[in-house]
Amino acid sequence: MKKREELDRYREMAEDELRAEAARLRESLFRLNFKLALGEVDAVKRIRQEKKALARIETISKQGRN
Repeated sequence: MKKREELDRYREMAEDELRAEAARLRESLFRLNFKLALGEVDAVKRIRQEKKALARIETISKQGRN
């Protein structure tokens, strides 16, 4: 998914949906970090992508409160 499409999708979500998506990403990052510790190489790219997605969600969430 392109960055613009991802941003639009997150902006259309309700606040509780954003929180649920952020929780899902945190859980996924935990599992990916565990895989990385076990030596799975393909986890690095996904970790980077999910960290960026989580940061976007948190930014949009904070903008909505103002």
